[in-house]
Amino acid sequence: MTSVRKPESLYTEDEYLALERASQERREYLDGQIYLMAGESPAHGTICTNVTAEIAYQLKGQRCQVWSKDTKVRSGPIPKSRYSAQGLYSFPDLVVVCGEPQFLDEHRDVLVNPKVIIEVLSPTTEAFDRGEKFARYREHLDSLTDYVVVAQNIPLVEHFARESNGEWVIAATATDLSGSVALSSIDCTLRLSEVYDRIVFPAPIDEEPAALDTEQVS
Repeated sequence: MTSVRKPESLYTEDEYLALERASQERREYLDGQIYLMAGESPAHGTICTNVTAEIAYQLKGQRCQVWSKDTKVRSGPIPKSRYSAQGLYSFPDLVVVCGEPQFLDEHRDVLVNPKVIIEVLSPTTEAFDRGEKFARYREHLDSLTDYVVVAQNIPLVEHFARESNGEWVIAATATDLSGSVALSSIDCTLRLSEVYDRIVFPAPIDEEPAALDTEQVS
């Protein structure tokens, strides 16, 4: 992501939302700073489509629904004034909401009650997705029960879940294409063979060069 800086001060949430609603570009917001979102790689797009299709199919006819990566989610403290510059507005790759969606305001474009969030990791965003972003989700999204991160360059799906006491735990880690991760809160299963359908992983790099067969050297 690329920061859009306002020299004289930080952007308030109201200023960010005004800019965002008037633009065709997606921007995320973190504590007064606005960040332009970069385009995605073909692999990232394919994995997002695969995961969305898998979850959407399993949720047909259920009370939960899946939304794709154009859904803004707010996670932050309740603003003390209209000039607040504290909070995170993000565009998760996939969001599941159960029951009636709740929105920030009458524009109905900022979701505040996601149940499941899934992020497909990229080299430039992985540290943020695993660190500060997940911390904000845990602290400020009381509705959130599951957070899933999906790697791009290797088969790896990690599932974090909120227990009944409010503590977050690593519920499952799957690293084999024959494996799966169960999301019991929404009665869905992510099969890695489907998540990574059409994905060709980079060939592993040998740590040491192959030994030279001296008998074949003239």
